[in-house]
Amino acid sequence: MTDSSPVRPDANAPSERRYFLNIALGYWREEKARQAWLLTGAVVILVLLTLGIQLGINYWNRLFYDALDKRDGAALLHNVLLALGLVAAAAAVAVCLVHTRMRLQIKWRGWLTRRLIGYWLADRRFYQMSVVENEGSNSEFRMTEDARLATEPIVDFAIGLATAILTAVAFVGILSTVGGAIEVPLGGGISIPGYMVFAAVAYSGLASVSTLVISRTLVERVAEKNEGEAQLRYELVRVRESAETIALLAGDAEEEKRLGTTVGALLDQWIKVAIQQARLTWIINGNAVFAPIVPLLLGAPKYLSGSLTLGALMQLAAAFVQVQTALNWLVENSIRLAEWNASARRVGALAAVLSSFDERIVGDGGTTIELDNSPDDSLHIQNLSVAQTNGALVIEDPNLVIAPGEKVFIKGESGTGKSTLIRAMAGLWPWGSGKILRPTNATIEFMPQQPYMPLGTLRNVLEYPKPRAPHSDEEIGEIMQKCGLQHLFARLDEEDQWQKILSGGEQQRVAFARTLLKKPDIVIMDEATSALDQLSQARVMSFFDNELKDATLLSVAHRPELEAYHTREIHLTRREGEHSVRAVHRTYSPVRRLWRGLKKRLVRA
Repeated sequence: MTDSSPVRPDANAPSERRYFLNIALGYWREEKARQAWLLTGAVVILVLLTLGIQLGINYWNRLFYDALDKRDGAALLHNVLLALGLVAAAAAVAVCLVHTRMRLQIKWRGWLTRRLIGYWLADRRFYQMSVVENEGSNSEFRMTEDARLATEPIVDFAIGLATAILTAVAFVGILSTVGGAIEVPLGGGISIPGYMVFAAVAYSGLASVSTLVISRTLVERVAEKNEGEAQLRYELVRVRESAETIALLAGDAEEEKRLGTTVGALLDQWIKVAIQQARLTWIINGNAVFAPIVPLLLGAPKYLSGSLTLGALMQLAAAFVQVQTALNWLVENSIRLAEWNASARRVGALAAVLSSFDERIVGDGGTTIELDNSPDDSLHIQNLSVAQTNGALVIEDPNLVIAPGEKVFIKGESGTGKSTLIRAMAGLWPWGSGKILRPTNATIEFMPQQPYMPLGTLRNVLEYPKPRAPHSDEEIGEIMQKCGLQHLFARLDEEDQWQKILSGGEQQRVAFARTLLKKPDIVIMDEATSALDQLSQARVMSFFDNELKDATLLSVAHRPELEAYHTREIHLTRREGEHSVRAVHRTYSPVRRLWRGLKKRLVRA
């Protein structure tokens, strides 16, 4: 599965950007709205103060150059002191604006990331999306890096755009009032009022059009580059997560070759971006040099005629540059807008998948497996049909009632859907139809073949997820002794990468220790003893005759000796000529139960 083709919502659904904005703007509507509006209000006030200081600096230009032109030393000294005050005010406001802006960006990004993670984890969507191919691929990158790249620029864009509009309006007034009209000696003389405003708009429009023509493909190239970056990170994470397997298979050369191909493709995308930026530089750099000269050339005739003072001319030149910069804001930020667009679409695509995932998992018949409360203390399975994610039927119509404390063994050939059936019973697999009724308030422990080892201390691993009341060291030590983990007791409060340190057998014994600490009502096992030797397996399975004798057990395994620890079995068989599997239920006879007890004693011996 790659990340180069993100999932898109249906054709009739809003765009990915619309999905992104729908969820992201909730920061100003929901539980953090007060915080959001306070920060936004502070930013607005600081932007207005910044504009006021800019207007002050522009007027200072006039006062300074007029004093210089008149050779008025006292006025020059007064203007120097005024400049120091303006500089101090500008620096203070700039510092406050940076701090407030970044705080708003950080808080918003944190809120959005938490919200996406909440949607992702809710109703076990994170597992179901991992099963369905291409559903929200590379979700972790979208919820972290893309969420940052999709929120931070919006604050910058909002501040930049508001500043550009306010600056354009304020300084256009200066161009109009200070610049006045100009007489053009054509046809007896033509007066053009506010000629500096028209000149600024015309010049800015010419620069903008030129930039847009050169960078017409830049947005697409930047989007392709961002997708390439995400793809490379995705493949590197895959290699890191599978490092041991790749090393054991001596696949490092193959991985290097594949990653080299991805890097090569990414570098090609970067080169295309560099070519477009190089072309854009012609206009941007040329404009940066020529823009300050244009107002001086346009104002020179009025200055030479004496209708403009030197200070007024310099004030016009500064105002002209401010207006031109404001009017070109959109074009000059085209690269950042392109990068934001790519990230916002990726976050929006994930939000679209999360918001519609419940509908996406409904099968062709418009149904899913229904989980509900049992009318008694038994586990009821009614007319259950389990399907693949594409709707193809796997298991048809098993009906059974599992009484409290029963031990049910699920067996069958590989590919008959044993693991899928118990995932459905655990509430992880919604595809199919029928009902699974579980005892009200029953606690369920799911034990997969590869137990999850969370980050943190060994105590955290054993107590995962964290219990309401922690267990005492004596209780944990006793259970570790029973599970053959006593050699790890001294490291109970050490933090380490336990997934890598513990062997497969030790990890499975940790899972049994975790189960003993929880004492669940229902235990669902999927090859949970596959890495244990027979003696260790007999030790941990004996818990279901002692410490966990009241727990209901459903287990999948291939080892025939495990039958001895169960009272019933569900045998999944694929009938000749049929694609689906049927479940055959069988309760062990008294003779078989006697033989079961004998086998257990023989194993322990």
